[in-house]
Amino acid sequence: MQAQTRQAQTGKAQTGKAQTGKAQTRDNHAIAYDLVGAPSAPHRFALTHSLALDRNFWTPVVEQLSQALGQDAAILTWDCRGHGQSDKPRQAYSVEQFADDLADLFDHVGWSDAIVAGASMGGCISLAFAGQYPARTRGLGLFDTTAWYGPDAPAQWADRAGKALSEGLTGLVAFQKIRWFGDAFRDDHADVVDACLDVFLRNDLEAYAASCRMLGAADLRAHLPAIRVPTRVLVGAEDLATPIAMAEVLHNGIVGSTLTIVPDARHLSPLEVPDLIARELQALAKA
Repeated sequence: MQAQTRQAQTGKAQTGKAQTGKAQTRDNHAIAYDLVGAPSAPHRFALTHSLALDRNFWTPVVEQLSQALGQDAAILTWDCRGHGQSDKPRQAYSVEQFADDLADLFDHVGWSDAIVAGASMGGCISLAFAGQYPARTRGLGLFDTTAWYGPDAPAQWADRAGKALSEGLTGLVAFQKIRWFGDAFRDDHADVVDACLDVFLRNDLEAYAASCRMLGAADLRAHLPAIRVPTRVLVGAEDLATPIAMAEVLHNGIVGSTLTIVPDARHLSPLEVPDLIARELQALAKA
């Protein structure tokens, strides 16, 4: 299934006032979140951000989804542990642990289930959540992500972690810009690129390194055959980090899933094509 690229909107649409708070995880760490809409709304969405970014990553999508669904939508965005305003414990991280954090956040806001979606790292966490908490997963959105980065991933991600710890994040800026966004998008949306880089450079180095090692170790392929909820997979045609082949593994492994390939998009589709991501989420709500 092919999709046409739509440029990111800078987000002038008005949304309902967000409830902002912190939830305690089962191992006593604080997770920061925003909840837009009434918690009891019929369509509930939990959106998880990419590595080294934060919950504001989802703002353009939240605006469009709220505008489209109005009072029928409740949208939960959160800062994963080690990111944003959430706690940054000095420990090894795992995608399974992050999925547990999301389950604890569901308990905090009183949700039994929701449509769960994520981009890049957030997609890995969403897939882990669907595998660990199938009864709490109403639908699944997997954007610019993978179930497994491959046999060389532990070494590659460990190398990135080590470089960050030894040299800081400034040396990774040029790499990240090209990894995240296509050439035309970087030229036309410098404000979006700069906002992402500002968040990236404020990351805690130890937490960033732990998150990198987490992704290197992640292998979620065993969950794919068991997923039975409506699932939509989307990838940018120019994605260098999680290319089309990885999206095809997700699509082929999840019965009944859809696959959308976005021309000219790269790795952060919720920022490059937020209108398309909002439509994918609406389709999950209608499934």
